[in-house]
Amino acid sequence: MRVLVQRVSRAEVRVVGAASPASSIGKGLVVLVGVGRKDDEAAARKLAEKTANLRIFSNDEGKFDLSLLDVRGEALVVSQFTLYGNCARGRRPDFTAAMPPERAAVLYEGFVAALRGLGLPVKTGEFRAVMEVELVNDGPVTLWLDCEEV
Repeated sequence: MRVLVQRVSRAEVRVVGAASPASSIGKGLVVLVGVGRKDDEAAARKLAEKTANLRIFSNDEGKFDLSLLDVRGEALVVSQFTLYGNCARGRRPDFTAAMPPERAAVLYEGFVAALRGLGLPVKTGEFRAVMEVELVNDGPVTLWLDCEEV
């Protein structure tokens, strides 16, 4: 499982062509989640816990010392299978390392549920939909997490 985390002052996601309103957050994290073929429920839980506890918010001295839980921030979680795009050969990304959508949806929802289980307010995009994500990256701070590193 791969997660790209961006610290934001605000963000929103809109499903292209949908009549429903966008999901939006204030201060917090935009979390792009990609699910790989070898991932499982344990990886989803571990990455959710790591994401919630990452100390990437500044304390009063300006040092990264506070987590999303500490600052009572929100999370906007968006599925992003393209995080598994391999561009090593040719000009078209190869997505064979991404998990098939039916199974990936279960693990994506498990990641979201794990964040909510930690007490975080979580908004989401729509799995497998074409979406527009708008955000104000605070810092900017952007980090990449792989389940192998957790």
